[in-house]
Amino acid sequence: MSVEPTSRAGAPQRGTSSPPPSRPAHEVEVRRSARRRKTVSAYREGDRTIVLVPARMSKAQEQRWVEAVLDKLAAKESRRARGGDAELAERAERLSAQYLGGRARPGSVRWVTNQNTRWGSCTPAEGSIRLSHRLRGMPDYVVDYVLLHELAHLLVPGHGPAFWELLEAYPRTERARGYLEGVAAAPHLPNTSHIQRD
Repeated sequence: MSVEPTSRAGAPQRGTSSPPPSRPAHEVEVRRSARRRKTVSAYREGDRTIVLVPARMSKAQEQRWVEAVLDKLAAKESRRARGGDAELAERAERLSAQYLGGRARPGSVRWVTNQNTRWGSCTPAEGSIRLSHRLRGMPDYVVDYVLLHELAHLLVPGHGPAFWELLEAYPRTERARGYLEGVAAAPHLPNTSHIQRD
């Protein structure tokens, strides 16, 4: 993703890397490029965000444009993470095909805001699946696990051995369950920020 600065940059510099402005919780690396003339762009690389700027850009311009491009990238990712019910239904169809042989066919799949004690729910008789809005913004593998969990309930209503056997096909079941357990436990954990290491 890229944006184009409207003002001209200052003195030229060779392709150097400068420290990021103080901003997001994740690492930001700013890379200057002598070949880049006008645009500023950013992309994710693992846990880092790489921001590409023209080498001739001043430090003040760099900071302004890095802030702008990071805000734009975050907004784009937020829109993608929020995806609507239609996108969620397509995701359910893909997961059913990949892990359940396409046998789980929900009548409806949607996000809901009234589930604060569950991550998801399923009504097999109606073929309806509901996912809590609290899952939005969580890693894809976690959302996929919850969705797959509810899809499996269309085939096996309870949580017996036959149910868990269906979920064995999903390679990140245990990791996703651990993530959700951690999220659920977090509000009850003591604040240890005051504890210092020796």
